[in-house]
Amino acid sequence: MKTVGKDKRIWYPFTQMAEFENDDSSVGIPTIVAADGVYLIDEKGNRYIDGVSSLWVNLHGHNHPKINSAIEAQLRKFAHSTLLGLKSEPALKLSKKLSKILPKELTRIFYSDNGSTAVEVALKACYQYWHNLDKKTKRKKFVAFENAYHGDTLGAVSVGGVELFHSIYRDLLFDVLRAPSPYCYRCKFEMTPKSCGMKCLTEFKRLVSENAEKIAAVILEPLVQCAGGIIVHPKGFLKRVKEVCDEHKIPLILDEVAVGFGRTGTMFAFEQEGIVPDVLCLAKGITGGYLPLAVTIFKESVYESFIGEYEKTFFHGHTYTGNALSCAAALANLEIFDEEKSLKKLPPKIKRLTTLLERFKELEIVGDVRQCGFIAGVELVKNKTTKEPFKLSERIGHRVIRRARKYGVIMRPLGNILVFFPPLVIAEEQIELLLDAAFRSTKEVQDELKTHLR
Repeated sequence: MKTVGKDKRIWYPFTQMAEFENDDSSVGIPTIVAADGVYLIDEKGNRYIDGVSSLWVNLHGHNHPKINSAIEAQLRKFAHSTLLGLKSEPALKLSKKLSKILPKELTRIFYSDNGSTAVEVALKACYQYWHNLDKKTKRKKFVAFENAYHGDTLGAVSVGGVELFHSIYRDLLFDVLRAPSPYCYRCKFEMTPKSCGMKCLTEFKRLVSENAEKIAAVILEPLVQCAGGIIVHPKGFLKRVKEVCDEHKIPLILDEVAVGFGRTGTMFAFEQEGIVPDVLCLAKGITGGYLPLAVTIFKESVYESFIGEYEKTFFHGHTYTGNALSCAAALANLEIFDEEKSLKKLPPKIKRLTTLLERFKELEIVGDVRQCGFIAGVELVKNKTTKEPFKLSERIGHRVIRRARKYGVIMRPLGNILVFFPPLVIAEEQIELLLDAAFRSTKEVQDELKTHLR
């Protein structure tokens, strides 16, 4: 294959460019020129298992013929037409398909571009919801959780809680009421899951009770706070959060941008605790990793507050809202779930992932192993007994994933957390290759650290 060569014109996201441009690993930074199934292919012809689904978006594999054909067919009709004042056939078809897999209570679908914009839609709509009901309303605050990540636009950053990503922008953001994260491995109350009785939930209930008349909505990533460190919530936490919201008649926004579309083992994460949110944000996997698209879905009660006087209009929208090509890809993506029985094939894969993760617990630099369905995280620590973390400047997670490339695996860590987020279509033997590469790379870094200390 022809070499593309170096190009220093691109400023890469979430990347320290001084480090990126001087990568000295044995493989270097691959330039992806093709993809096939669960594999990414670089300019030298090397094949890598896509261990993070190209940032948590790919579900059924790269170059899937059904999605390819759907986009090609739509392209022969039209590529894009605005939804501002016009209807669009692909958007109508997709909304109908989504309605069939969503709870009947979620009735109104608002299209946007990505996870951040899906959250912006939810925040602005819930804020205006109360204003539409009462122009003198005091409900102007949002409750968000520590370690939350909801995107990179300023509203989404305001409700985010990852200090490394968000603290620099503090002066630009609106204030929120911050609830404790159910981060059991690093419990801020220094308790254990067996003894705590979910004290973090008790604190959430107190926070909401004391501020109920000020709260416009609560926002939460259900079951797993992904970008915050693959923090898996204790069973029952989500259900009890919803009960508190219902008690005080506060809308609950669930951000399923990362965890939706089969990632936790069910189509949507909230299904596992038998609740229905008032607002649901979806993106990432909605097109199977092909094109940007997002939806924010509302209960009828929220939508109805916008009907009436012109001033009650939701003045929000995006140029590419409901893009025809994206909607065509999403429709094909959802049809594949039915045709290939994707969810029914997941349990043995999840079980295999669980089994293979056990091996990591043997390593001296592994403090915790967390899993929810087909999402897993391995937290690397300097001291297993005290849970002392590595300094972020030591770049331990990054050192592991750089080594994994030589074993044919692409990964991306979250600081000191190794992330496993493979495509749903990955085969069990490919899961073994992915986990083996990650284990070998982690052990090599561990051994290197021990040699350095000696």
